[in-house]
Amino acid sequence: MLPSKVLRRKAGRFVPVLLAGLILAACSGQGPQQTSSVNVQGPITAQSDYYLQQVQQSSDDSKTDWQLLAIRALLKEGKYPQASDQIKQLPQQLSDVQQQELQLLRAQMQIGQQDFNGAQQLLSQVKTDGLSQDQQARFYGLQIAAAQNRPSLALLRAYIAQEPLLKAADHQSNIDATWQALTQMTKDQLNSLVINADENTLQGWLDLLNTWHTNSQDPEMLKAAIKDWQTRYPLNPGAKTLPTALSQVQNFSKASTSTIALLLPLNGQAQIFANAIQKGFNDAKNGVLTAPAAAPQPQPTATPASADASAQPQPAAATPDATANTVVSPAAAAITPDQSTQPQPAAAPAPAASAGDSNAQVKVYDTSSQPIQQVMQQAQQDGATIVVGPLLKSDVETVANSNSPLNVLALNEPEQIQNHPNICYFALSPEDEARDAAHHMWDQGKRQPLLLLPRNSYGDRVGKAFAQEWQTLGGSTVLQQRFGSVSELKQGINSGAGINLSGTPLVVEPAQPQGVSIAGLNIPAPQTSAPVADTSGGSLDAVYIVANQDELQLIKPMIAMRTSSRNNIALYASSRSFQAGAGPDFRLEMDGLQFSDIPLLSGSNPALMQQAAKSFNNDYSLVRLYAMGIDAWTLANHFNQMRQVPGFAIDGNTGKLSATPDCVINRKLAWNQYRQGQIVPVQ
Repeated sequence: MLPSKVLRRKAGRFVPVLLAGLILAACSGQGPQQTSSVNVQGPITAQSDYYLQQVQQSSDDSKTDWQLLAIRALLKEGKYPQASDQIKQLPQQLSDVQQQELQLLRAQMQIGQQDFNGAQQLLSQVKTDGLSQDQQARFYGLQIAAAQNRPSLALLRAYIAQEPLLKAADHQSNIDATWQALTQMTKDQLNSLVINADENTLQGWLDLLNTWHTNSQDPEMLKAAIKDWQTRYPLNPGAKTLPTALSQVQNFSKASTSTIALLLPLNGQAQIFANAIQKGFNDAKNGVLTAPAAAPQPQPTATPASADASAQPQPAAATPDATANTVVSPAAAAITPDQSTQPQPAAAPAPAASAGDSNAQVKVYDTSSQPIQQVMQQAQQDGATIVVGPLLKSDVETVANSNSPLNVLALNEPEQIQNHPNICYFALSPEDEARDAAHHMWDQGKRQPLLLLPRNSYGDRVGKAFAQEWQTLGGSTVLQQRFGSVSELKQGINSGAGINLSGTPLVVEPAQPQGVSIAGLNIPAPQTSAPVADTSGGSLDAVYIVANQDELQLIKPMIAMRTSSRNNIALYASSRSFQAGAGPDFRLEMDGLQFSDIPLLSGSNPALMQQAAKSFNNDYSLVRLYAMGIDAWTLANHFNQMRQVPGFAIDGNTGKLSATPDCVINRKLAWNQYRQGQIVPVQ
């Protein structure tokens, strides 16, 4: 790399300026590797100070070329104002080669300034036939950056065209990015793809995607299918070097579940949560779950509250059957079948929950009676092959920092996720639900949401999670409005104030635009950005309400008081608002509103739902944790699939479960809607 400043040696007047530049280039590597001419189509090898110096020293014949190289260097360094000044100083008349280079530079500047549409328009005017190999690699890199990771046929073609132009060190990142773009495409996108007959590489990638979709639930079949694909497409870059996500499959081996350690707080405030989880885990292991119905029907009377393992237990909540919670000492004890919930004679185990080794030995450890480090050591000494738990966030953070060799399915998430090859994180949290809501609303075409949140830390957590996920999807800053207690809402409705659909920006990190680095093409973010201004809700198209049932019963009519009946703003709510005791009057009043919940509470298995509701006296916050225990058993028996097999998913009782690269278990929830006094699934 060249120094930022180059000291000029004094030269006699008889030495031409260009010759002096070449001498400098040869001295101690202080100049770009150029010989007889300035090559604007090649790579830059110096910092901007050097090129700007050459602009000052050059004649008219080469000055413009040096300017173009200086602009490239300035953009690489994130010096957008200086680059803009240099562009303004360029002459009006440019050669075809110079004009094409300028188009690339302008597109790069637009991307750096977050004007992706403007960059795409500029790139559409570039003629690739006249570009050098280096320029072509930059051109496709700019196309990729302008796409903002939004999968499309154009993005796939850009990755494929860029791949043979790259250096060896950049091939793997290109292949991984191609695969990511493929796997993120929706079914509608894939079904509508029309490719040309000569696009053999693209056809190969699509065939690999189909191979993965067909076999992702069986690692051994997926291994064999990938090898067969490599044989059929030997020239495909992905066949020569598999995407990293798929190369892990080649080394897959099922995790041992012969001895499972279940770590739960069996005393103290969190005991009531642990009891429900343990009962679900117990019932799943022993196959005493009621079979799912052939045609799931929504249950209007199933009314859960939001269950968050970090919250305080509700005093009125019923305690689960005592026979399911007999392990209360730190010493390990094997789980025994719960005699109070024997299966019906005609019932069969639920397919997802029954998967696993029913002969596995399960030992329960009380994390409330001794430090979690000692519990983990005891479990390891007892021969545990996998740990399910702990439940409390502080204990999860301790385990994540402990470097334990055991496989761990933690039942909560730490504040900062750490990627360990032997840890997965499975949590029921309001943040999970908020992220799922962001995806649901985005998929329905909403782009201007308002969040109605309680004025407390719970609202802070939900709002932050929603806003971060919304921006990840490509959305702009969301608006928020806070509300107070039920009595405060009643005062508002009695005074006729209503709720005006407007708000203030909910700013979350990263607040600043992020730079882009693609296969050697570096596009730093601008050094400064304008502050986000307050925005009214004039163009809102959706409202996400995080409220309990009593609050929602006031909020919805308050919205109607200030909103025209012709307004088509869609209303959404979290499961926090769906509680026991809601009658037909409430359902009619909520007409049109959509809300999310776990599948078990949305009618996926009515018989199991009835059984669980009876066990927990209709406390659906505990039913949700019971469902979590069932899914924890299933996940423990598919630990390595979740950890190593991309695309592996389970239809669980708490949602459709899949894993991120950090093995955080994502839950896609069920969405229902109030319609004419009934509750129906959202199509």
